[in-house]
Amino acid sequence: MSDTPHRRFADRGSGNPTFVGAGTTLIGNLECGADLIVAGRVQGEGVVRGALTLSAGGRWEGLVCAANAVIAGEVEGSVRVENKLEIRHTARIRGSVNAAIIAIAQGAVLDGDVAVTSAAPVVHFEEKRFQDGETG
Repeated sequence: MSDTPHRRFADRGSGNPTFVGAGTTLIGNLECGADLIVAGRVQGEGVVRGALTLSAGGRWEGLVCAANAVIAGEVEGSVRVENKLEIRHTARIRGSVNAAIIAIAQGAVLDGDVAVTSAAPVVHFEEKRFQDGETG
């Protein structure tokens, strides 16, 4: 394991995530004891005890609860996060979001209610990705 500090929330995670791959549709309720990465489609309610990553091509329909989450895909339903929720610029959310800390990238679409469960303000940011050879 590296001692290099991680700059982004998405750089952290457990060593054994569960995947719902692109081209896969999972219908039903899901309970995940660790991290979950969704690049496909989930229809149903979910409880993720670790971090949820919904990739840019991923879609979730229904309620999802997680310890932490990064949303880059589409959600039609509610997202409830115990700690930090990062909404990427490719995200499209139709429903409510609820988290202790919320960061929303410019370009994200959020059509619904936003509730912060701590005293922290909602952070708005511009996503920056570096090409090979560039530094940040």
